[in-house]
Amino acid sequence: MRWDNLFDDLEGQLEQELSAEELDVRAEEERLRLGRLTIRDRLIAVDEAQPKGAAYSIRVFLTDGSALAVRPVTVGRDWFSADVVDESSRAAQCIIPIAAIASIALSREQLAASLTAEVDEPRRSALPARLSLSFVLRDLCRRRSTLEVRTPTGTLRGTIDRVGRDHLDLAVHEAGEPRRDSAVSQSRLVPLAQVVMVRV
Repeated sequence: MRWDNLFDDLEGQLEQELSAEELDVRAEEERLRLGRLTIRDRLIAVDEAQPKGAAYSIRVFLTDGSALAVRPVTVGRDWFSADVVDESSRAAQCIIPIAAIASIALSREQLAASLTAEVDEPRRSALPARLSLSFVLRDLCRRRSTLEVRTPTGTLRGTIDRVGRDHLDLAVHEAGEPRRDSAVSQSRLVPLAQVVMVRV
């Protein structure tokens, strides 16, 4: 009878030690998973957690000191596009380089959803995940879209004439005017590292 109690005691201690060890392993795996997450992964997770067609927004603070409420639409390799929901005056879309984000304000639910993100290789191989900011800007250049380019020193309006490896050429002209040589007041070479936001 005493041997049975001794073995029950030993079995209970062993189960406790194994459970504690398993909890430690799980906690370490979670720390490693969180350590691999990127802002990009977390933006995708917040978007995927929303019910289809839900009206939600996140507040993005940019490196130029500005802030705006946006609803992410597409997340690329080093950028994301979004609908601007701050302004009731006009519908606007923008492209924000991830490097231009100073911080993002999330609700509790959004924060919790962002932490469920997985570093998922199949998702990373999707087309938008492979497209860089320069690729997206080249597409806007081909379309000859009039847009605003926000930099830390101010906002420029005009049309992108060409996109190089690390910069873009912007023909500066009045908003709403088509790009004509007579309307262009100046040409600016803007390093891509200085682009805070592009509003289309």
